[in-house]
Amino acid sequence: MHFTKMHGLGNDYLFVYGPVPDDIAQLSRKLSERHFGAGSDGMIYITPSDIADFGMRIFNADGSEAKMCGNGIRCVGKYVYDKGYTDKTHLKIETLSGIKYLDLQLGGGRVRSVAVQMGTARAETDRTVALDGSEITLTPVSVGNPHAVLFVEDIQAAPLYELGPRIEHHEAFPEGVNVEFVQVMGENELRMRVWERGSGVTMACGTGACASAMAAIQKQLCVYDKPVYVHLDGGTLQIQIAADNNVTMSGPAETVYEGEMAE
Repeated sequence: MHFTKMHGLGNDYLFVYGPVPDDIAQLSRKLSERHFGAGSDGMIYITPSDIADFGMRIFNADGSEAKMCGNGIRCVGKYVYDKGYTDKTHLKIETLSGIKYLDLQLGGGRVRSVAVQMGTARAETDRTVALDGSEITLTPVSVGNPHAVLFVEDIQAAPLYELGPRIEHHEAFPEGVNVEFVQVMGENELRMRVWERGSGVTMACGTGACASAMAAIQKQLCVYDKPVYVHLDGGTLQIQIAADNNVTMSGPAETVYEGEMAE
């Protein structure tokens, strides 16, 4: 099996063009392991689609399937263009959270960055959850997949490893949830760290950046119709949310290496 390792701001996946195998959960766990496998946050399969230019299916490092991945879908755009599967710079990609629209920015004949129409973000009213007698207030947001956004005073002191997995598996979120810790740095500028559902702490999360910007706008910490710069461990994404809550995410996509899995 041939795969291509790619990343968006350090959120790395193994990309395969072709049908999803029956043993994908086991395969994703095996290859994603960073000591005994290739090492990644999961695997992404690029498939034919009857309703879009290509389809995309995302499998986390624990073998579970995700509906959407913002960093991953930018890499999909780079993959299909750079490898010659398309000459289009405007693409439709079918995901489990609907059709997403990509605008590819080129440099030297290759894709350097991608703007993605992510669809509508929906922020709920704040929710308080109990953990060992303590109460934690968070903002649930849907960007095609579920997020819980926590605003903190000091991002470096944020307890990602302690609270992340416990909130992910909290009974308030029966299907699990991605957990974002966010510090407001200035006008339309956020610093975010993330615990991703099924993968743990990652360098970046595209849908998480969108969710964080939406939560900040709801709290009047950021504003509509202007770029929100979300600084992650792996770099910066630009998120812009229109007054109708439709989200555009822009950021880079990089190829790391090509690989083959031996039987």
